[in-house]
Amino acid sequence: METKEFAFKGQAINGFVMLTIDIIVLLAAIAGIVFGIIRLDEGTDGGGFLLGSGIVLALAFILISCGFIQIEPNEARVMMFFGQYKGTFTRVGFSWVNPFIITKKLSFRARNIDAEPIKVNDKTGNPVMIGMMLVWKLKDTYKAIFEIDSETMADNNDEVKVTNKVSDLMMAFERFVRIQGDAALRHVAGQYAYDRADESDTNEQTLRDNSEEINQLLERTLDERLEMAGIEIVEARINYLAYAPEIAAVMLRRQQASAIISAREKIVEGAVSMVDMALRKLNDEQVVELDEDKKAAMVTNLMVVLCSETNTQPVVNSGTLNM
Repeated sequence: METKEFAFKGQAINGFVMLTIDIIVLLAAIAGIVFGIIRLDEGTDGGGFLLGSGIVLALAFILISCGFIQIEPNEARVMMFFGQYKGTFTRVGFSWVNPFIITKKLSFRARNIDAEPIKVNDKTGNPVMIGMMLVWKLKDTYKAIFEIDSETMADNNDEVKVTNKVSDLMMAFERFVRIQGDAALRHVAGQYAYDRADESDTNEQTLRDNSEEINQLLERTLDERLEMAGIEIVEARINYLAYAPEIAAVMLRRQQASAIISAREKIVEGAVSMVDMALRKLNDEQVVELDEDKKAAMVTNLMVVLCSETNTQPVVNSGTLNM
């Protein structure tokens, strides 16, 4: 989207030079008014002229005083002359411009939002609690002021007010970012499942296992939504993810069952390899010859010993072992 922002090209004078002139005008206005009143009281000529000149200089002093602006690093002023956009002024320091130009001060500094977790439904319909942290800043002053309703905002009593304070304007932008961020987070979270239904399917992306890819998608989605407001997302990251309380206990048991099954698979796999090794060792080194029944009994006993969750109690055969 093209930007309509451009740099202010009007006359801007060093503020300290104009401040000196303003002080001189003030002193001249005071002198004119004082001497004018004295001459009028004395009845001498020129009193009215001096008084009138002093009043004019006093008005000039007030007019000049309205043209001073101060800009800090990473700040800007949107310049408007009777409703017409005249550019964005970004010169750092103390300056003086046409006092009939209305300025709106904005900040380009990065701001941080730590959004409270919200409840959304993932791809499979499970309710999850998800929260995000994002860093944003303004990049286009024209869009920020004229493309969205940044000047009017509602307070806690839903009373609309108009303000030019930079803090109030930035709070209005922050509200806009929060609302759009909430919508973007719901949209992104609804495209993924919280966890894999089938652990063997490693190609499926999930909220829990693919945080980097999802964070990048969230950042792109927010950039698209906030482009109209001239706002840039520096970083967007999911910082909280959990099942909703109503299903958390059930999902915890499911995760525990999956963990137990995975552990059992490893135990059985290891036990089978150990039994196979034992049988081969006995056969290769001709320690003892076992028929199929004895091998089956030995395999059963070893599997019970190796796969049991508790310590097994050995039973010593005091009889003879028939080969």
